[in-house]
Amino acid sequence: MAWHGAPLVGFDLETTGTEPLEARIVTASVVGVHGGQVVRRRDWLADPGIRIPAQASAIHGISTERAAAEGRPVREVADELAETLTGYWREGVPVVAYNASFDLTLLSAELRRHGLASLEERLGADSVGPVIDPYTIDRAVDRYRRGKRTLEAVCAEYGVELTAAHQAAADALAAVRVAVAIAERHPSVAALAPAELHERQIGWYREWAEDFQSFLRRKGDADAVVDPLWPLRAPAPVAS
Repeated sequence: MAWHGAPLVGFDLETTGTEPLEARIVTASVVGVHGGQVVRRRDWLADPGIRIPAQASAIHGISTERAAAEGRPVREVADELAETLTGYWREGVPVVAYNASFDLTLLSAELRRHGLASLEERLGADSVGPVIDPYTIDRAVDRYRRGKRTLEAVCAEYGVELTAAHQAAADALAAVRVAVAIAERHPSVAALAPAELHERQIGWYREWAEDFQSFLRRKGDADAVVDPLWPLRAPAPVAS
């Protein structure tokens, strides 16, 4: 059976900001999907320990006050989330995340910040995986399509319904359905084993990063740096 017909798990975070080494988890969801249907789901609301900027609250709807009153300590949430994801990997289930580099980098930063075991340490491996990122795949297989590549835009392109955008569970489920839709449209993607697809995405992401870096230099933005690593950035200091 091709990977897109087998069990998959969607993963999404809503956060305090857009810089993964500094932002904190606010909400998280892991959604198990088989045959297009949700078979398992787990959600978290965290107290990130810092104030949630108004811009972030406007996107995901969680205020600092609500997170403090109803959320669990972010250390506990990060630990449980890491255990949940590595549990799926141990079962051989690919983790699907839209723009996986952001979510997995942020989770890894939270684990380091709180002195918790990394994803790799929990797996007893040098790397995580397999990871399936519809954002990276879509950019590679339909490189010259015009328009935005947000989750909402790509859902529209592939005919995937997305309700309650920027709610972690909805975005996690949509990511899985977009991944499946891409595989159905592009047989060459469907034919790859998950581990091989994971490796292909590393190369696709690096090629995109190098092309985008060249574009920025041509525009005169020589100081801009585009991270070429997918799905995790190299370990670096994180904001305390």
